[in-house]
Amino acid sequence: MAPRDRSSRSDRSGSTRRQFLLGGAVAGVGAVTAIGIDTALRAAPEPARSTAAASVPLNGDVTVPFHGEHQAGIDTAAQAHGTFLALDLLPGVDRDGLRRMMRILTDDAARMTQGQPALADSEPELAVAPARLTVTFGFGAGLVARAGGTGPAWLAPLPAFGIDQLQPGYSDGDLLIQIAADDPLTVAHASRMLLKDTRSFATLRWTQQGFRRAHGSVKPGTTMRNLFGQVDGTTNPEPGTADFDAVVWNTADGWAAGGTGVVIRRIAMDLDTWDRLDRPGRDQSVGRYQSNGAPLTGTDEFDEPDFDAKTPIGFPVIPEFSHLRRSRSDNPHERIFRRAFNYDDTPAAGQIANAGLIFVSFQADIDRQFIPIQRRLDELDLLNEWTTPIGSAVFAAPPGCAEGGFIGETLLT
Repeated sequence: MAPRDRSSRSDRSGSTRRQFLLGGAVAGVGAVTAIGIDTALRAAPEPARSTAAASVPLNGDVTVPFHGEHQAGIDTAAQAHGTFLALDLLPGVDRDGLRRMMRILTDDAARMTQGQPALADSEPELAVAPARLTVTFGFGAGLVARAGGTGPAWLAPLPAFGIDQLQPGYSDGDLLIQIAADDPLTVAHASRMLLKDTRSFATLRWTQQGFRRAHGSVKPGTTMRNLFGQVDGTTNPEPGTADFDAVVWNTADGWAAGGTGVVIRRIAMDLDTWDRLDRPGRDQSVGRYQSNGAPLTGTDEFDEPDFDAKTPIGFPVIPEFSHLRRSRSDNPHERIFRRAFNYDDTPAAGQIANAGLIFVSFQADIDRQFIPIQRRLDELDLLNEWTTPIGSAVFAAPPGCAEGGFIGETLLT
């Protein structure tokens, strides 16, 4: 039976969801026990906080607004921890089902990002420290088709690249849920709550978990470093500027206007062979000094590289094969906004390391902005000796919504 719409925030609606979720408990432990659990969920007082504790500013108390013109988690300063969930829709889910699912997901995401528990949250104590929690949704081509809509022309799998060794377990998907915060417990709890919301609508296709520096360990605005030790994202446009808006926000594609295109690439890094490369070799392969991120023609990370500079014997100071040179274009449209995370997972049997980068980029038009860059990297980039893309997915992140609305309403209403 299709799940019931939950646009109302009344106690009656919350109770209905609790009764549904507790149905299994009624069968297993008896109605009296289940009613006791339900009463506890509704009536348990929130733990009191001492005056002394309340006077100490905590990063866990910091919230990021959920509602607005654009979804949070895109121009938000990157948090320390991120989880990416890709789901496949169940066969019977139609446009009405999608609308119900996105209303439920939006409602719970909005609550949790503000430090409030999701409806029917049996661990509400885990929601009280949002720690800059953001939840961002993206739609795959399959979801758009199921909704009876037409996606942007770029909403399709990326072209095949010679360096790719893609695995289905890290690729594609109908719905993306990006969850990020400065506290891994907050991320884990939000992930579980939102996956519970989707049980009647979709199945989990893949999960990817990543991290950056812990909150407070470096100055705000410091460019992240990947597991090769290299700075990652130096040339990003600055959120809040006209330049950022032009690079990131879609203005041309109907229901997707006000949103952005999302590319997620899982890139395995061969840390063991990278360890054998000396520091000058590392600098040459990237085109930047590992020490401070400066281009090989400069002294500061944010110096503009001089690609015409030559060595005394006539070779380019920044090699043609370097990642910096291959990723840079004279075409001003070929730019993206990176918001990547590192991963370091448990190695499989026989592996020494299972680590790399969850590369995430946002751009208004993937065909015009991302693909030309990736083609150049595919053709000639010395970093390809130590990196292998093993996952790839493309989504359209719809615009944000006002309070009382839901993410995806431009497509589903």
